[in-house]
Amino acid sequence: MLQAAQESDADDPLREFRDRFVVADPDLVYLDGNSLGRLPVDTRDALRDAVESEWGSELIRGWNHWSHLSRKAGDEIARGVVQAEPGEVIVTDSTSVNLYKLAAAALAAQPDRRVIVTDDDNFPADAYVLQGLENTGHELRIIHTDMEAGVDVEAVREAIGPDTALVSLMHVAYRSGALADMAAITRIVHDAGALMLWDLCHSAGAVPVPLSDADVDLAVSCTYKYLNSGPGAPAFLYVRRDLQQRLHPPIWGWYGQRDQFDMDMRYQPMESIERFLVGTPWILGCRAVLHGARLINEAGINRIYAKGQALTSYAVELADAWLSEFGVRLASPRDPRRRGCHITLHHPQAWQLRQALIDRNVIPDYRNPERLRLGFAPIYTRFVDVHRGMARLREILAEQTHLMYPAERTQRRIPY
Repeated sequence: MLQAAQESDADDPLREFRDRFVVADPDLVYLDGNSLGRLPVDTRDALRDAVESEWGSELIRGWNHWSHLSRKAGDEIARGVVQAEPGEVIVTDSTSVNLYKLAAAALAAQPDRRVIVTDDDNFPADAYVLQGLENTGHELRIIHTDMEAGVDVEAVREAIGPDTALVSLMHVAYRSGALADMAAITRIVHDAGALMLWDLCHSAGAVPVPLSDADVDLAVSCTYKYLNSGPGAPAFLYVRRDLQQRLHPPIWGWYGQRDQFDMDMRYQPMESIERFLVGTPWILGCRAVLHGARLINEAGINRIYAKGQALTSYAVELADAWLSEFGVRLASPRDPRRRGCHITLHHPQAWQLRQALIDRNVIPDYRNPERLRLGFAPIYTRFVDVHRGMARLREILAEQTHLMYPAERTQRRIPY
């Protein structure tokens, strides 16, 4: 199996992209790129230049470079990271803030509809934002989703009706990697007269995101996962062009104001995607997003997804062959067309396995309940990385090394 991995790496059309990332420890098997991506060399150099040359030397004159960076980075994302038109994506704020802005605007635009629909496998941060919107007199309706199979199209159909204002779901499930049918679900939502809001955090930069073809209304995403924009990098939001003037953001900010430097005390929102900006953008973060998106577009999202399917399929093959005898079970869809670029393995001691793997220089992630999540970033993850990571996991299970680690999970404060 190692030879097969080496041959796959030799034939990989993306193999040269790994050299464009900082790899400080060649022995480290990094399988958490769907939590935080590696640092691109171009981004490191661009940030150094922005700090030393632009901020350091130009001072306030640096705004000649910075004033339209949120839009420029958004247009780069629209160029291929997601399927959208220029002027439909903007980089700003965090995923949660953007989700609130778009959800609140969508609800305000439909005063006769009072129901928000989401599922019980949505990421908790999204659920918190939607729960908060119940304070505006709306009802949050929760549908059940199998956490391994992913959101069911028919369950969405049954949950919505003439009282539904907004449906908000994840495109790729954060736990299992299950890929939702964006086109079918969006069509059902539109047939009911509601608006659709997608969370793309585990799909942007990993799988094709057909916002235009699926006629999606609204979307949000972080950028520090597959776009490799760094910890705390700003997120982005998408608003279909014909909705932009219909929707009024709940937070009226200076950067969304028309003729900003006229200093008019009356708020008059811009007619473009910029109306969804609030305060001063984080310039260094926007610069990182711009370079991360350029790298994804250069590699090509279709090539990235094809390799992602191959990587996850190889990991499933190794899990079946090596790990099933130790009670490890796949907790993701088996069909590669129905998953993103990560898989999840279930084992009763998954938390202990994670600790043992980290001490073997393998970094996976853990998700409740009892799940080990393995994230493959196709632009830099190799097939030999998958082989080495799974081989070390097999060794730990065979030796029962993981039983030496605490079974009680410690608290970690990290973003998704």
